[in-house]
Amino acid sequence: MPEVSFSEDGQVRHLHLGTPWIQGSMRLDAPFDLELDYVQRMMAWLLFQRPEGVPGLHAMQLGLGAGALTKFCLKKLRMRSTVIEINPRVLQACRVAFKLPPESERFRVILADASREIAKAEHLGAVDALQVDLYDHEAAAPALDSADFYAGCRGLLADGGVMTVNLFGRNASFEQSLARVADAFGKAALWRFSPTREGNTVVLAQREPSGPPRPLLIERAQAIESRWGLPAGKWLRLLRPCWTQAD
Repeated sequence: MPEVSFSEDGQVRHLHLGTPWIQGSMRLDAPFDLELDYVQRMMAWLLFQRPEGVPGLHAMQLGLGAGALTKFCLKKLRMRSTVIEINPRVLQACRVAFKLPPESERFRVILADASREIAKAEHLGAVDALQVDLYDHEAAAPALDSADFYAGCRGLLADGGVMTVNLFGRNASFEQSLARVADAFGKAALWRFSPTREGNTVVLAQREPSGPPRPLLIERAQAIESRWGLPAGKWLRLLRPCWTQAD
């Protein structure tokens, strides 16, 4: 497993896995907020859920990073959360330097290879919001990126569930990754953001395809902004279906 190190840029602390590449960040004076644009976009599954029902849902993160998504789901959204992380050094770093809450009835950390763990019967159909951000220390491409892996991710989702996945990678082919997600979920179930300035492209995949009417999406975006301070209005300007019916 790669070594874990930290750096600080003013009021922001960064996590590194033996390279200069940033694997996660935390604002020191707001440790449970989401600092990075792409991490905020990983929460866009909220557009497909009733805001008042969110605290009763179950979130799962594949890849802990600096714990930003996990902390937000636990502390801000009041959700039950499960993390699958392969590197025990990352878990220890999050506990020591990134204010990761202790495990509890609402919060569980599983040290395991995600590709194997998600196949276990206990997880199938039990996740409402699946957030996949799996990169090695080089941050060159997704560590797990096969059609079989994404099919396993779909199997985790409950009815109405949504996966968000970060497909950034310096050497990765976004279109190839997107095609693998489509093989597992179907083209009609996929939505995508425009890339961030850093090149992160977040894709949403629904367990069952749906096209919420625009007025409902606007209403939910307003509720997300007022309840949790996320830029959901901006999301609506940048999020679109991956394919149209003509495709």
